Amino acid sequence: MIAAAFAYFNYKYSQYKFINFKETILYTKSQIFEPRKDRYIVVVYSSKMGDIEDALKLLAAKNSVLAIDLYQKRRDNKKGIVYATAGTNTLLKIIHRFHIREVPSYFMIKKQNDNGLYKQDSKIYLLDTQNIQRRE
Repeated sequence: MIAAAFAYFNYKYSQYKFINFKETILYTKSQIFEPRKDRYIVVVYSSKMGDIEDALKLLAAKNSVLAIDLYQKRRDNKKGIVYATAGTNTLLKIIHRFHIREVPSYFMIKKQNDNGLYKQDSKIYLLDTQNIQRRE
């Protein structure tokens, strides 16, 4: 019985999650975020912890980046990078839904339909900002 419960727990936490941007409202510097790309790298970070600009630029070289700031600092978007934030309740829902344990973390999402529904398309990775110079 314990083995079955453990297997079920591992199965539930390994499933990829969905996010609906019609229900989960994120804010950019001056407006509500509306996804325009089919894929995003979602980065959950805190601007209070330090600068991650170099890491975001490397990620943005291959895909569009949606950078969600837990410190809720609104910034201007840059090429390939959309800076977003939300209210505390929304941020907590995102953290809980995707099981974010440490920041900065990142994962891929992929468009599922035209109603703003996106599905997680990768595992969650910890963004290594210390060794960013060595990465290509």
